[in-house]
Amino acid sequence: MSFEERRPHAVSGQAAAHRVRARLDPGAVPATGAWRPAHGAGQRRFADLGALHLEAGGRLPAVTLAYETWGELNAAGDNAVLICHALTGDAHVTGPAGPGHPSPGWWSAVVGPGLAIDTDRWFVVAVNVLGGCQGSTGPSSPAPDGSPWGSRFPSVTVRDQVAAEIELSDLLGIGQWAHVVGASMGGHRVLEWAATAPSRVRSAAVIASGAQTTADQIAWAHAQIAAIELDANFRGGDYYDAPPGHGPHAGLALARRIAHTTYRSAEELEARFGRLPQHAEEPLLGGRFAVQSYLDHHGTKLAQRFDANSYLTLTRSMLTHDVGRDRGGVESALAEVTADVLVIAVESDRLFLPHESERIAAGVPGSGPVRYLRSPYGHDGFLIEHDQVTRHLGGFLKQVARS
Repeated sequence: MSFEERRPHAVSGQAAAHRVRARLDPGAVPATGAWRPAHGAGQRRFADLGALHLEAGGRLPAVTLAYETWGELNAAGDNAVLICHALTGDAHVTGPAGPGHPSPGWWSAVVGPGLAIDTDRWFVVAVNVLGGCQGSTGPSSPAPDGSPWGSRFPSVTVRDQVAAEIELSDLLGIGQWAHVVGASMGGHRVLEWAATAPSRVRSAAVIASGAQTTADQIAWAHAQIAAIELDANFRGGDYYDAPPGHGPHAGLALARRIAHTTYRSAEELEARFGRLPQHAEEPLLGGRFAVQSYLDHHGTKLAQRFDANSYLTLTRSMLTHDVGRDRGGVESALAEVTADVLVIAVESDRLFLPHESERIAAGVPGSGPVRYLRSPYGHDGFLIEHDQVTRHLGGFLKQVARS
């Protein structure tokens, strides 16, 4: 059947042949994908930190951080490694899916016995960031009145998140981290750790990140924030009592589509999808191209496991990132970092451009040249190019272990 033969069916309202493939029923998507105690703790541990005063004013009266650990802290307490996750990551860095963990660890090829971050050698800690939705205090958590914080959750900065992690370090008895590593948003926290508490960071790795949020990154974030806030089911941030299908999942999924476009390179999308239609769908009749289906999939997938308010809170915390704020500027702040620093960039990254990594390496006295992941995958290269990450990070950590 030609396009002209199929077109009348579409115009008349009849089902056009091979038009649109079935998709997930929106009514099955929960109002929030935030973790709940009923889901099971899984491998999470929880630390109650008490009140936390916030950089922008005010305070959170009670803060809990969810975290996971692997390996053992040695008698000297000098083998601790902190892993800082990216925007929609969590503390489940390595390990299988299971109760409380619907997805397997996001860096299982990098963290584990005999791997780059060797849990037979290192005591590894990963924290769900303050403002997140996987067990740490965030907008979906109970406020003092017992109902979710929702729209009442205060603004938190990267420095607030690090302040909470410093409190956790004290509770764990870790006076100095042998290594702090993070990529993307996690790299923001790595730099803040090194600038805020230099005596507590012996070495660090900043991967696919920057010293301050750029105008381009703010612009991309602005569209994502608007996508969520303009969803009629967002209800100003107070949607937690909504039944499945009536939360802001459409806005959250759209925000993820926008973001995911920046996580991959144009070259990869062209090589992988080109102008191919999605299976039997016909774009000329309202069907999708394969690349559109790909973005739809990632949007829906996130809406099922994440919280829209946490997405806003963490995105806005990224906008606050400027390691040079109140420290005389970026270069002055970087010059005061005393840790040995490994800087890794992804050559095809179009979210955190490689020159941002070059700026960090040039400014930190204890940094060598930028190491590059040669990858067509763009920003997500740090999650995909395990062999290259292992070569750079594993080699660096072996030097740290000898020092």
